Amino acid sequence: MTTTTLAVLVPLLPFLGAAAGLLLGRTAPGFVRPLAVLPTLAALALAAIVAVRQGGEAAIDSATELTPTGSVPVELALHIDGFAALVAVLVAFVATCVQIYSTGYLRDDPRYPSYAALVSLFTSAMLLVVYSGDLIVLLVGWEVMGICSYFLVGHYWETPEARAASMKAFLVTKLGDVPFLIGLFALATDAGSFRITKILSTVASGGLHHPTLIALLLLAGVAGKSAQFPLHTWLPDAMAGPTPVSALIHAATMVAAGVYFVARLLPVFEASSAAMVVLAVMAAVTMTGSGLAAFAQDDIKRVLAYSTIGQLGYMTGALAVGDRGAAVFHLLSHGAFKALLFLAAGVIIHASGTNSLAAMSRMGNLRARVPDAFWTMTVALLALAAIPPFSGFFSKESVLGAAEHAATEHTARIPGAAGWIVLVAGLLTALLTAAYATRLWLLAFHGRGVEAPDHGRQPVVMNAVLWVLAVPSLALGGLAYRVLPDWFDGRDLTPTLTTSVLGTGVALVGGIVTYGAWRHTTALAARTPLGAVAAHPEGDAGLVEAEAIASHTPAYGDVASAPDPADPGRLLLGPLHRHAATGFHLDAVYAALFVRPVMAAAGLVRFLDREVVDTYVRGAGTLPRLAGAAVRRAQTGNLQTYVSALLAGTVVLTVAVLLVATGA
Repeated sequence: MTTTTLAVLVPLLPFLGAAAGLLLGRTAPGFVRPLAVLPTLAALALAAIVAVRQGGEAAIDSATELTPTGSVPVELALHIDGFAALVAVLVAFVATCVQIYSTGYLRDDPRYPSYAALVSLFTSAMLLVVYSGDLIVLLVGWEVMGICSYFLVGHYWETPEARAASMKAFLVTKLGDVPFLIGLFALATDAGSFRITKILSTVASGGLHHPTLIALLLLAGVAGKSAQFPLHTWLPDAMAGPTPVSALIHAATMVAAGVYFVARLLPVFEASSAAMVVLAVMAAVTMTGSGLAAFAQDDIKRVLAYSTIGQLGYMTGALAVGDRGAAVFHLLSHGAFKALLFLAAGVIIHASGTNSLAAMSRMGNLRARVPDAFWTMTVALLALAAIPPFSGFFSKESVLGAAEHAATEHTARIPGAAGWIVLVAGLLTALLTAAYATRLWLLAFHGRGVEAPDHGRQPVVMNAVLWVLAVPSLALGGLAYRVLPDWFDGRDLTPTLTTSVLGTGVALVGGIVTYGAWRHTTALAARTPLGAVAAHPEGDAGLVEAEAIASHTPAYGDVASAPDPADPGRLLLGPLHRHAATGFHLDAVYAALFVRPVMAAAGLVRFLDREVVDTYVRGAGTLPRLAGAAVRRAQTGNLQTYVSALLAGTVVLTVAVLLVATGA
């Protein structure tokens, strides 16, 4: 089979699995799990074969015109370079792990068939984005992902949180997609084609007429899809969906699409210095703001959600300094350890019966209840904090090294200001990342109080997936940073000494300070206990996660929602904690600036429609009805009345004619 044929099958197999799963979900439920796992696993194998054949060499290009569309053709095109080959392997790998994990995690969920089919469709759409060589075909995958995220985030639609989160995710991402679509058409108009290779050739020859405008329009869509400031607010709320969905969205699909799009079309953005500075500022604000917000969250999944936003900020920061190799390197390593973090969090949530770190910190022996999750999450948190030799260290330091290079060695392509912005923000975020990773580890696994509830052992497939993901989280960075340059334009990804020392130093400081604060707050909390944690009233109610209940209150009452005196985040953030916990009130700002005015305008339109437009409509019917009633009264059936009226009318007409004739 040719490489092109294999590449076509990679997104096609999960799509066929999704279609078959939807058709057979009710009639043949025994086939649902094989149809969820096997097509995705086959896509992973084919993606690996395509990557081996591509080998980081010249890109594989193939195209066929779908239908004549005028001066700008739309083609079913493939463009598989080193970036695409490796990202496709990551997407298929994480999706396979999620599907296998879900067979145990949602084994008692009656909506599992539709869930599994949507995950397969989600995977197919992302693979289409990765391999596509035409922007219109890429846009199809881009939009299908948005639709799938709406349904998957709202999987527990019985809860108001899930319904609101799914609607918010859909609307916020669509808000960015409107200028994104305009930017795509403007780009294709300048280049005369939607083909990525032709667009890059046009950029290289200086053929773009409005590079800044096009780049900024495209960045709006990227900010929405990849949860970058100011369109990042949907991602923490999307935690209302099942944990495996969170792992898939955060590690390999949806949010990775925006970063990958900019990496693939980076010369378009480099054509405008202003756009690169805007991208750097967006990345810096995203990194630092999400780091502070993560340090103040109580929900374990919201901590990880803000962590994802921050790590995506690193990726866009690398793109802002013109190093797409470092950006995609961090995308690959982050995909492994972030999927592991979410899936391990799912095990912890099931074992503890709550998402609340405050509740977990009051449980004793939780670490012994979930040994697999404890050890694998420890590996993933060390990778997240960029502690050597874990994978996150090499990829994050490659980003900081690229920023240092851009800041100290000025080039015509990259403004020096962009380099300094990304470098300073990246070092500050490294401190915050290590701090909130340490806080999560201490509160989740070193609680003190009554024995944690025993809900039994988790299914073997769930724990097995954790260990599979732990391998790349530990070893990917150290093995890859010497090999990947051959796939990534030949640019060196070796961490520089300066940024390695600074980055690791600030990470260690963040972890040590947080640990010291935790020791202090724990000692204070021991003197003023808030009470023991009640036993979980639900017992072992299956593996539908605790957030499906929609709050921690059913399990722990007021204790779970009470401030945790052992939380080091409250001590270290001080007055900033209250603002960071709410995401710096950005949702309230959007509500005041957009939601309320739109609701008020909708109320005004409804009033005008009901009281003004409907009045005219009702009047248009009333007037003929009154006229008809008057005419009906004249129809008496009396012949003398009719003759008298006829004579009177004749006399009136005669007089009128005489008057007109006389006047003439």
